[in-house]
Amino acid sequence: MRNTALSHIHESLGAKMVPFAGYNMPVQYEGINTEHETVRNNVGVFDVSHMGEFYLKGKNALALIQKVTSNDASVLTDGKVQYSCLPNADGGIVDDLLVYRINSEEYLLVVNASNIEKDWDWISQHNDLGVEMINSSDEYSLLAVQGPLAAKALQSLTNIDLVEMKYYTFEISNFAGMDDVIVSATGYTGSGGFELYIKNRDAETVWNAIFKAGTDFGIKPIGLAARDTLRLEMGFCLYGNDINDSTSPIEAGLGWITKFTKDFVNAEEIKKHKEDGVTKKLVAFELTEKGIPRHGYEIVNENGEVIGKVTSGTMSPSLKKGIGLGYVTKAYAKRDTEIFIQVRKKALAAVVVRLPFYKA
Repeated sequence: MRNTALSHIHESLGAKMVPFAGYNMPVQYEGINTEHETVRNNVGVFDVSHMGEFYLKGKNALALIQKVTSNDASVLTDGKVQYSCLPNADGGIVDDLLVYRINSEEYLLVVNASNIEKDWDWISQHNDLGVEMINSSDEYSLLAVQGPLAAKALQSLTNIDLVEMKYYTFEISNFAGMDDVIVSATGYTGSGGFELYIKNRDAETVWNAIFKAGTDFGIKPIGLAARDTLRLEMGFCLYGNDINDSTSPIEAGLGWITKFTKDFVNAEEIKKHKEDGVTKKLVAFELTEKGIPRHGYEIVNENGEVIGKVTSGTMSPSLKKGIGLGYVTKAYAKRDTEIFIQVRKKALAAVVVRLPFYKA
């Protein structure tokens, strides 16, 4: 079990710590619902230092990214971020990731903690272009400061105009007295905010500065459990649950990050998924009766026939109802279709809805 640079702080604050992707991580402090509402209404701080960071450098850096990712990174300009995925050779997904363009010959890829080694090996395997690859995952701490008051809470710590920062852009600047901090207007909650990439040696100093600066804005530490309910209310995919090595980007509703204007790994097969159609689709659903859908529960039709499986589910703290994502056969994927979630011996009625569940 590995600790982040801040694990000792979480423990001192009384966080419930759990193993996650090989790291000792805070799952909650005060309780999921309270922490969830803090982020929706004020501002909260997540330690997500377990995420992976790869630098790709050289004249062919973009060419390698174009080869291994589904989205078109050629549209990026300096200071822009893009959501993408790494297609595998079997029509599935190696991982989803963020691509940061620092300049024309330097990019930062941010990958999921559980896939760091797998992603590194996959990209390396396709690097016949002489691109310099640097795995900096062990050098960085990553703090996600999320919520509608995030910009105000952090503004005193930087000269960057945080309110004016556009979504999915970043700057590398001094932050809380530390040089070369990557300040990114990204996040996984749907309530706005920033992600800060900090060298491990500076992490505790920055953490303390953030909480001091955010005192008047009700800032609190937030655990990974609330991070999951927040992302699910937005319908953001979680790797390992909603997407994996056997799910096609088209099945997962990720056609918008799958661009066939360029060639990439297994583009031909995935293009067939788009043109010929797929047999199952990832849908969002809300329960219309009391209950909580959970990962792995079967989805059935009115006759009790199995038509799919829940990939993510929870009791929405914001909506006070059961919500979830799951793959169903195509015939049941249309909006407003009634489906049923098999919760123990009872089939609970649900309806297919449009994302996001939560609308600010």
